[in-house]
Amino acid sequence: MAEIQLKSLAHSYSKNPAGPEDYAIRQMSHVWHKGGAYALLGPSGCGKSTMLNIISGLLAPSEGDVLFDNVRVNELSPKDRNIAQVFQFPVIYDSMTVYDNLAFPLRNAGQPKAKIKVKVEEIAAILELEPVLHKKAKGLTADEKQKVSMGRGLVRDDVSAILFDEPLTVIDPQLKWKLRRKLKQIHEQFNITMVYVTHDQLEASTFADKIAVMYGGQIVQFGTPRELFESPNHTFVGYFIGSPGMNLVEVSREDGGVRFDDTFVPLSETLCDHIERVGSSNLKLGIRPEFIQVTDHASDDTHECAVRDVEDLGTYKIVTLMLGDRVIKARVSEDQDTEAATLHVAFPRQWLKLYIDEYLVEEQAE
Repeated sequence: MAEIQLKSLAHSYSKNPAGPEDYAIRQMSHVWHKGGAYALLGPSGCGKSTMLNIISGLLAPSEGDVLFDNVRVNELSPKDRNIAQVFQFPVIYDSMTVYDNLAFPLRNAGQPKAKIKVKVEEIAAILELEPVLHKKAKGLTADEKQKVSMGRGLVRDDVSAILFDEPLTVIDPQLKWKLRRKLKQIHEQFNITMVYVTHDQLEASTFADKIAVMYGGQIVQFGTPRELFESPNHTFVGYFIGSPGMNLVEVSREDGGVRFDDTFVPLSETLCDHIERVGSSNLKLGIRPEFIQVTDHASDDTHECAVRDVEDLGTYKIVTLMLGDRVIKARVSEDQDTEAATLHVAFPRQWLKLYIDEYLVEEQAE
């Protein structure tokens, strides 16, 4: 396993990129530490697969360096980088048995037969492939084929890292959770550096210790699932993580705080000073639906809202409210009364986030 460092990395598919919009990956530096379980999370087209292919050596970066354990590997082939990569769709040999498919990387590496047998049977047991171990791969289901493809990436214990590019796309939804847990189990057992690319936040949170969220060719936040949820560093992270995502409202500056429509929201002196110093007019307030307090009575720190819709999801409700002309969503308990035409909301200060030019301003900002 290896520490993977991306140093001033950028990539464009255009021969003559004229600006940032021509780059699939905008210049960035990032480190995947040795033995970590990481997810690379973001929507389609944000640069996830491009980054993975650069790490593996399938694609040469336009700018910057890729380093494995502080050694530059830009010119090395995927084979020489000692990387295992599992793709979105299964890559297996249909004419071989499942056993021979799993053994293939080990045989290529010159491993002795006894060690190959032990390792193949170990991975087959973890992925529950034992019943089909001696069957030809051609007759397998799509789920089984992808498990074989994953097993071929996992069977070697000498790799620098294993890269997964949305590997559960073809897997039956009922099996996805189980396989994510299997991958987590394998990581904990073998302590291999793993990078898992996905657009599914549940997959990322289930598998990874830390998640890198990509947006517009950049990693806009790198942190634990809890950090991404409680303190989104970018408005996109707030929007993309959570269901529903963070409420984001454009606001304008005012003495002592910010305002939208007829609603004034006081801010700390530190945040007010920061707004004045930066001078940007791109200001947003964000708060997650889970952190909005909803009551049926008014008080000094509440705002009256019209109830627009209530979704009863069994163990909780999502209430859609109109605060002036702004739509906000709040998550409340299943037993809370939401039948009134109007409700009152409060925004606890510790959960109310200020964003300037889309990035979070910390309360301790100087």
